[in-house]
Amino acid sequence: MGIPGQARSTTLACGEVRTCLLPTSQALDLRAAGHVLRLRADERVLVSERPNLYALSPDTLMGVDCPLPAAGGAKVRAVGTVIARAALTEGRVLQAGSSFRVPATGPDQRQPWGCYLVRPGMVEPLGKLPAQAVADGLLKGGRPGELDPGLIAEGLLTRLLRHPLLDQKSPFKSRRTRLRWAALPVPDGQAPFIHFTVVDDELRTVRLGIPEDTEPTAVVRLCEDLALHDWLLTTLVRMLDGSRFGSADGPQAVLALRPAVDHLLHLWMPRARLDRTLSALWEALEEQPGFSRQWQALVQRIRDQLALQAIPLLREALTAR
Repeated sequence: MGIPGQARSTTLACGEVRTCLLPTSQALDLRAAGHVLRLRADERVLVSERPNLYALSPDTLMGVDCPLPAAGGAKVRAVGTVIARAALTEGRVLQAGSSFRVPATGPDQRQPWGCYLVRPGMVEPLGKLPAQAVADGLLKGGRPGELDPGLIAEGLLTRLLRHPLLDQKSPFKSRRTRLRWAALPVPDGQAPFIHFTVVDDELRTVRLGIPEDTEPTAVVRLCEDLALHDWLLTTLVRMLDGSRFGSADGPQAVLALRPAVDHLLHLWMPRARLDRTLSALWEALEEQPGFSRQWQALVQRIRDQLALQAIPLLREALTAR
């Protein structure tokens, strides 16, 4: 993954995205979203209305000087900066993530901070990087004191959720999800790949093999998009499992399904802002595990249930005439 204008090319890119329902009774418009996501006074929040309402915060940097997680007992100290940013989709779903890139080799000794600040988002090892071992260690989760992008993302998320514009009244109950990812370049002639794993109710991991010249920001956008749609799918499944779906009658059934209709169904829009160079990776996800197939099946189930509940109500209205 070449970085134009950078002295060192990236061998490993990784990060974590945390996704949750914004705790507010009403979805935020773009102006309010801009206030919530204004992390820096010198940088504006990027907003767009097509194909959906979307706001992206400016990047913030955090300096780090600590060991990298590494499988097999490898010890790698790294110094540099981690990028953190947040996004809000349709004024309703909030994401906070952090990411960094690591070159194949770094200086043998720690450099002055100025040397690292000119390469934002780059974390340099002291010496040679065991890329595969570090990727495995990051996906598995490190030990206390090792670099943890999830803690940085969680810190940003906590900060945003305390914003005074939020009334802390969520329209329905939901859980957060975490998506932890690591990307390595594939050798020439080898096809890119993506391996998505549901580890538990909260954590997902993604291992990527991407073309050598892929822009790191494109990988970040892919993982944010995947995290958003995984959260939507997970939340809809939990909502249906926790309701009396299929057994409730009349108004009760409609009330049980209303949060999904009001707040979730219109948010499904995969690849809305995905770099075209990585479209094949999302297509692979549509084959296995089949995100959109499962989503459409759930949506159709909801619509069928609403149609069934509407039949007796219509009959009653016609009889009353």
